[in-house]
Amino acid sequence: MTGPYRLDQRGPAPPATPPGRDGHDGRTVIVSSLASDAHTWNLVFLQLLIEELGYDVVNLGACVPDELLLSETLDRRPRMVVISSLNGHGYQDGMRVIGRLRAHAALTDTPVVIGGKLGVLGAEGRSHVDDLLAAGFDAVFDDDAESVAVFRSFAAALSGGTAREPG
Repeated sequence: MTGPYRLDQRGPAPPATPPGRDGHDGRTVIVSSLASDAHTWNLVFLQLLIEELGYDVVNLGACVPDELLLSETLDRRPRMVVISSLNGHGYQDGMRVIGRLRAHAALTDTPVVIGGKLGVLGAEGRSHVDDLLAAGFDAVFDDDAESVAVFRSFAAALSGGTAREPG
């Protein structure tokens, strides 16, 4: 693995998700924490960053139950789902959540990424990346200082011209 993330075997570019699928415009991104994570500042930061890239953001907030994340994702069919963890349970909770999301045929091609503090020790985050990717995440970003720039590039490349211009 090079850098703070690694995309899965689909290649160097984010997976293509066609805009307008099922009547959705392809500009919506869902931002969420996990059920065990009560932190909110990271979600606000991600919302502002993603909005700056021209997306519409639905921020589900902190301590999001798996069922709520699943139902919102099925209902909204977003361009991408961004999951953030600061409490160190990103790996454990992420493995559970991605299984639930990928179990639905309608969500198999929806890009889902996770980032933040993936383990309680912090340093083990990189060792969890392969497992999270194998489980179905499209990208994994640890809490490395470079992750914000790499995530920004990932999200911008995903737009494929469907995100509106910032302004």
